[in-house]
Amino acid sequence: MYTISQLAKEFHISTRTVRYYEELGLLDPSRSEGNQRVFSKREYARLKLITRGKRYGFQLDEIKEMVTLFDKDRTGTKQLQKTIEYGTKKVAEIDERIRELNELKDEMNELLTDFQKRLGGETHDYDT
Repeated sequence: MYTISQLAKEFHISTRTVRYYEELGLLDPSRSEGNQRVFSKREYARLKLITRGKRYGFQLDEIKEMVTLFDKDRTGTKQLQKTIEYGTKKVAEIDERIRELNELKDEMNELLTDFQKRLGGETHDYDT
């Protein structure tokens, strides 16, 4: 069992963030006799999935759908199918962003080379 402070420290997030995830229905801690939140291993695992999903750029509603699917299908099949669906979409978004950044980099390199030529100086390859 974990306290809210322990989870926040473990996952490098604020206690407010943990409470927010609870408000959204992503976490469902039990309460101690003193009415403090107590998080089980299940909640720990869910928070791990949530933080991983956030790191990969998923929206909270997507994360909620993926995380809560396990409650509906204990085999995990639907959860994995949805994760693959969202993951494939996210990889395509990342590929597009990389393409855009490479185009921007090439444009900037062209400008820098042009500016160097205008100054009569050496040209440099700024790809590093």
